[in-house]
Amino acid sequence: MTTTNDTIAAIATALAPSAIGILRLSGPESISVLDRVFTPAQGGPMSTRPDRTLVYGALRDRDGQILDYCLATISRAPHSYTGEDTAELQCHGSPAALVLALEALFAAGARQAQAGEFTRRAFLAGKLDLTRTEAIADLIHAESPAAVRQAAGQLGGALAGAIDEIYQSLTDLMAHFHAVLDYPDEDIQPFQAAEISAALTAAGDKLDRLAGSYRRGRALMEGIPCAIIGRPNAGKSTLFNSLLGYDRAIVTPIAGTTRDTVEERLNLGGVLLRLIDTAGLRDADDQVERLGVERSRAAVEQAELVLVVLDGSRSLTQEDLDVLALGLRAPRCVVILNKDDLPGQQAALPQLPGQMPVVHLSALTGDGVDQLELAMESLFPDDPGARPGTLLTNAQQALAAQRARQAVARAAQALGDGISPDAVLSDVEQALTALGELTGRVVREDVTARIFERFCVGK
Repeated sequence: MTTTNDTIAAIATALAPSAIGILRLSGPESISVLDRVFTPAQGGPMSTRPDRTLVYGALRDRDGQILDYCLATISRAPHSYTGEDTAELQCHGSPAALVLALEALFAAGARQAQAGEFTRRAFLAGKLDLTRTEAIADLIHAESPAAVRQAAGQLGGALAGAIDEIYQSLTDLMAHFHAVLDYPDEDIQPFQAAEISAALTAAGDKLDRLAGSYRRGRALMEGIPCAIIGRPNAGKSTLFNSLLGYDRAIVTPIAGTTRDTVEERLNLGGVLLRLIDTAGLRDADDQVERLGVERSRAAVEQAELVLVVLDGSRSLTQEDLDVLALGLRAPRCVVILNKDDLPGQQAALPQLPGQMPVVHLSALTGDGVDQLELAMESLFPDDPGARPGTLLTNAQQALAAQRARQAVARAAQALGDGISPDAVLSDVEQALTALGELTGRVVREDVTARIFERFCVGK
C-alpha cells in the first residue's frame, strides 16, 4: 500500500533517444535522495542550494559510477507543484542512462511513482482543483491547436471560474436563508420569492450553457465523427489513405473491396476528425458486403460530418444521388467531386443547399486537398466570443453539470408550486454537491480514480 508520505520518483519523458530526459522526485526525502546520487560541480550539496536554481553536476548510478553530467533543481514545500519537497534532474535523453538513474534513485530511498501520482498529490495538497487536474491530461493528449488552447485555458482556471460563479450564487442563497432562519431577531432582510426565482433562473441559464458545451468540448478532444461515403469505386478509400498519408485502407479496382468501417483520427484544416472509411453504398448480393453497407449507414447516422465522394469524371448515377441524399441528412456535409485528374464528362450536381461546400480534387494525386482543408475551417470556425478553457471535455463533467441543472430546475419548480423555502433549498444543496464534484470540493474516490487513469507515469 502506498501513502503520500513516501518519496516517489519517475522518468517524466518518453523512453526514446532525445536531447533531454527528465527524472522527477516528490516527497519528504526528495532532496536527501537527490544528494545521494547527484554531486554539484561547485559548492555544497543540493540541500544547501536555493529553490528553483539549476545546478550543474555529476549524476551517479547505484554503485557510484558516473552516468551523466546534467542539471538538477529543487523546490521545497509548500512552494512546489505537489506541495511537497520536489527535485528534478535534466539529463541527456538516453533511455538506458535514464533507467540506470531511476534505479539509483530507488536505491537511495525513493519508490516508483504510479501513473498520475505527482498530479494526484498536487490535487490532494490543494494546489490544483479537479478541472485543472483534468486539463493537464487534456493538454498531454491534445491533437489540434483548438484542443491545446482549450486545455491551456482550463489549466489557467477558466472552467473553474465559470463553475465557481454558479457555485457562489447558489451558496449566497443558502447562506441568506440560513441567516434568516438561525437569527430571527437580527435585522436581516427576509427572503423574497421573486429574488430566489431570479437567482435560480440565472443559475439555470448558466448551467444550460455549461452542460451544452460538452458536445463541442468532446469534439475538440476526441474528434468529430466524420464518415466518408460514396458508391463503390468512387475513391473513398483512396481519399482516406491520401488524407492519412499512408495506406490504411485496401484499394483495388474491384468494386466492393471495403466491407467494413475503418476509423482513424486526423487533423484536417485545424479540425480533429474521427475519419471513418465506409463500404460502398449499393444493393449488394454478397452477405458480407451487405453487412458492411449496413455498418456504413449506421456510421452515417452517428456522424456529425459526412464527406460525400462522387466520381467527378462521370455522369451521376441514381446510386450517386441516393448517396448524396443520405449525406444531406447529416448535420454537416461536404460534396467531393473526385478524380479531377481524369478526362471525361464532368458530373453535374443537382441543386444543393446554399452554403454547402463542393470540393473538386484528385484523391490519387492529392491535388485539391487544400480546398478540403479550407472547407473544414469554414464548417467549424473558432467562436470569437468563447473564452478558451470553458468547455466541458469529458462525460463525468457533463453528468455532474446535468445533475446540477436538474436540481436547480427542481428547486425552481418547487418554488413555483409554493413549497416552503427549506424544501426548495434542499434541491439547491444537491446542485451545490454536483458542482462540487466538478471542482473537487466534494471528493469522490471513484471519480478521482477515473480521472487519474488517463495520466502517464511521471505526471
